[in-house]
Amino acid sequence: MNKDLNLVSEWDKTFPKSEKVDHQKVTFHNRYGITLVADMYTPKNMEGKLAAIAVCGPFGAVKEQCSGLYAQKIAERGFISIAFDPSFTGESSGMPRYMASPDINTEDFQAAVDFLSVQGNVDADKIGIIGICGWGGMALNVAALDTRIKATVASTMYDMSRVGANGYFDEQDSEEARYNAKIALNAQRLIDYKNGSYERAGGCMELPVPEDAPFFVRDYSEYYKGRAYHKRSLNSNEGWNKIGTMSFINQPILQYSNEIRSAVLIIHGDKAHSYYFGKDAYEDMIKDSKYASNKELLTISGAVHTDLYDNLDVIPFDKIEEFLKINLNY
Repeated sequence: MNKDLNLVSEWDKTFPKSEKVDHQKVTFHNRYGITLVADMYTPKNMEGKLAAIAVCGPFGAVKEQCSGLYAQKIAERGFISIAFDPSFTGESSGMPRYMASPDINTEDFQAAVDFLSVQGNVDADKIGIIGICGWGGMALNVAALDTRIKATVASTMYDMSRVGANGYFDEQDSEEARYNAKIALNAQRLIDYKNGSYERAGGCMELPVPEDAPFFVRDYSEYYKGRAYHKRSLNSNEGWNKIGTMSFINQPILQYSNEIRSAVLIIHGDKAHSYYFGKDAYEDMIKDSKYASNKELLTISGAVHTDLYDNLDVIPFDKIEEFLKINLNY
């Protein structure tokens, strides 16, 4: 453990602790020297080298929320798993806080693969990743870069570059809209620079959410402010720095997704406001690709965005397990 980190020792997750797995806090570093903190889940009474899965997301969440739930459920099915806090968030290091970077956050996933690859009880040839929400798109970006990853699951994904540049539902997809957004962000940079601190963008709306708010806004608040509130979660509290995600505007993270050779499973609910991200990412990934045969889009009928965060009646863990075991030869 890094002595400069203040790590919580008690169980403070937003989901119950499983009696089928062992849990411990672990740390590792990325190539920028940032120390990442993860929860490691190991199935009890298993021997030999196991397949391993790194989990992250959603964008603005912490490992005590749904990434930890996924990791624990995957460990119950015989995998070693870690759920990690990205750089600048949660218990992980990195200053200033509450920043995001297409490059550094891609590196965070690769650093998790580094860490898993050198564990004595991990088969380094059987490593996969799971990305949720904004980290689903990031997981696809990592899969296009890291040849050590043999299987990738993107659940209820966002393409953070697309939403940053075009707004929700591409309603601000114009040069003028992007230019005005950049004016506001660069004006905020000067305010922050003069103040010597960063203004936060605000997390989810407080409960109860007004009736006239869009459904997905209420959906987020009910998760982050309600049933899965966590004191370290950005979305549960004051959100990202206002300028914390601005570089996503002109960084197309999924440019080479159709060159991913390893297996990919994209899971999305057809009632999710974000469904178009997953559907379009899948189409782009298989377009003119020589590697389309091991790619799959699984559409969950009737599911909304946060159903795939924590609804155990909706999240297809049987399918995820089958996909990982087949493609990791496990």
